[in-house]
Amino acid sequence: MPGMNVLLILLGVVLLWVLCWPLLLVALVLLPIVWLLSIPFRLLGIVVEAMLAFIRALLFLPARLLGGRRMSTRGS
Repeated sequence: MPGMNVLLILLGVVLLWVLCWPLLLVALVLLPIVWLLSIPFRLLGIVVEAMLAFIRALLFLPARLLGGRRMSTRGS
């Protein structure tokens, strides 16, 4: 439920604003910096996930060519 997450974040921001507004200002300044610093790690995670999926596809290629049963993508 994405609407509930937004509501909880908004409630947290309002509570922080009422109780300790300097901490809220620090959080508002640091949040974009932390987000920018996390971008390379997100890209690295995407690349690693893609490489592992490629290696898995290569390993299962002979079984698929020989008519092995279909793999489900759900994990069960």
